Amino acid sequence: MRKIVLAGILSVFLMTACKKDDSVAEKSLEAQKLEFQARQLEIEKQKLAIEKEKMVYEAQKKADSISETKKARAAAENNSRPQVIRETRTVYRDRNSNSGSSGSSNGSYANNGSGTSQGTTQKKGWSKAAKGTVIGTVGGAAAGALIAKKNRGLGAVIGGVVGGATGYTIGRSQDRKDGRVQPR
Repeated sequence: MRKIVLAGILSVFLMTACKKDDSVAEKSLEAQKLEFQARQLEIEKQKLAIEKEKMVYEAQKKADSISETKKARAAAENNSRPQVIRETRTVYRDRNSNSGSSGSSNGSYANNGSGTSQGTTQKKGWSKAAKGTVIGTVGGAAAGALIAKKNRGLGAVIGGVVGGATGYTIGRSQDRKDGRVQPR
């Protein structure tokens, strides 16, 4: 009988010990759920903050583009108004010819447009036609000398003439496009 009672007390003791572990496990499981939910809430708050910042950024971007559009329209409106441009021209006369002597009345101007005009500036440097001629001549002479096997000198001369003419034609058309030479 003692063994039975001892076995019963031992079983009751083990049952209560197992129940305590289950309750501790249940409590820790509940705590983990609460921690997980708290983390989820924190993540959602961060997502909302990011969305809010994104909306503020988009609104600022839209406001900036509207202000830039208004500035561009104002600038275009100011540029569309006609502007008054005044040109002055200075004419130099020879004072000696108008010095009150009635015997000599030639009345000619010293600079009657026959010299260089003040408003026109002459462009310096080689034109594209000249550069094209030189490059074409050298390239054509080299190619002619390489192509002609029997008489390399004659091939170089013919190639130089053809290359020079081609280079001049191409350079002259580029000068016309640039405005250095007036088109026909």
